Amino acid sequence: MNDRTTSHDRVLAQRRAEGWMFLIEAARDMRTTGAVAPSGKALARALTEPLRARAPRPLAVLEAGAGTGAVTRTLIPRLSRSSRLDIVEANPRFAARLRHLVATHPHLAGPPRQVAVHQTYVEHLGTDQRYDVIVSGLPLTNFTPAQVDRIMARYLEMLHPGGTLTYFAYVGTRGARALTASRAEARRHAEVHEVMAGYQRRYATGRWTVWANLPPAHVWHLRRPLGSPRDQPRPQDLERR
Repeated sequence: MNDRTTSHDRVLAQRRAEGWMFLIEAARDMRTTGAVAPSGKALARALTEPLRARAPRPLAVLEAGAGTGAVTRTLIPRLSRSSRLDIVEANPRFAARLRHLVATHPHLAGPPRQVAVHQTYVEHLGTDQRYDVIVSGLPLTNFTPAQVDRIMARYLEMLHPGGTLTYFAYVGTRGARALTASRAEARRHAEVHEVMAGYQRRYATGRWTVWANLPPAHVWHLRRPLGSPRDQPRPQDLERR
């Protein structure tokens, strides 16, 4: 067995362990975990594409709802020299795993990059930092419409003018919940969809479908407008269908 084979085996073992951990946490709290498996490589690449597009200049990046770090591992190698990455994760077991990932990731042993893990909710993140890119892994369709409104408004508030928010939503969840969920749950999901549709109409720059993910997902890119503070988004200004 050579070093390459041993390394490959370690990676496979790590992914199996993360898959089991994700399932356990989903069983604990499906509303905040939001899925039964970590994001796949294709989804991670689509979510982190704004970093590649802005390279090689230093960036301030926020990842919210990082889970076990499936997207984080794709994100870190795309950080240029002197970039900053804040990782937000409310689940304490996931946060501990993310701290280990940051401490041992080989790309962080080279040129200086400022990386920190914050165990909190993104709405409660106490910072005046503004970000060039925000990558969201939060399961927004599992929250109430008011929570989604607060989270999205906070994201846009934390972006630099011209900055990009990137997030995903699984394909077909609205129709599936309409057929299988209770009437109240289907109504909640439809109201969340309307909140997100308002943000998409106003700020979206593109949407891509990642069929290679399990389950398939839409990836959205939203851009905070340039202009004066009076031009910046406010939750009460959102359009509604």
